[in-house]
Amino acid sequence: MAFKIYTKTGDKGSTSLIGGVRVLKSHIRIESYGTVDELNSYLGMVNDMAANAEVSEWLREIQDRLFTIGSELATRPDKEVKMKLPDLHDADIQWLEDGIDKMNETLPEMRSFILPGGNLAASTCHVARCVCRRVERICVAMQEQNEVVPELIVPYINRLSDFLFVLARYIAHINGAEELPWRARI
Repeated sequence: MAFKIYTKTGDKGSTSLIGGVRVLKSHIRIESYGTVDELNSYLGMVNDMAANAEVSEWLREIQDRLFTIGSELATRPDKEVKMKLPDLHDADIQWLEDGIDKMNETLPEMRSFILPGGNLAASTCHVARCVCRRVERICVAMQEQNEVVPELIVPYINRLSDFLFVLARYIAHINGAEELPWRARI
């Protein structure tokens, strides 16, 4: 018999964290990894739309790291877990910084803020960047509420949002889309 996706255990508004602790579905920890999942889904859309082997390789690496982050956020830190969970490393943040630098070598210098857009893949990448910033805000709010957030998650997510901004520009650039500078009305 195939594995059933539904369990009915959450029908009353609670769910289990990794380790078995039950919390309400409105708990900030659920909000955090649910938003990471949303970000991961947007990156899948960017990948499908960009149709570029290099971008695809980068996004698959990031999506893997987001599963790592999601599993860390879905675990109650004070509960012993029987399974081995992946974790982030400083090298993951460095990888994002190296990618930003590599993309910036080919991009025109920014002289003003730019309006999100260019083509559908670049626009969706900007949406992913905004969701990434939301993940960051939620994780910071978790820390303010004395919820444990592994120390590399906020720096990784912060750098990832920078990466996604540059990636949106890069996708527009390699597709010949024009960047639209923001002109403040005075």
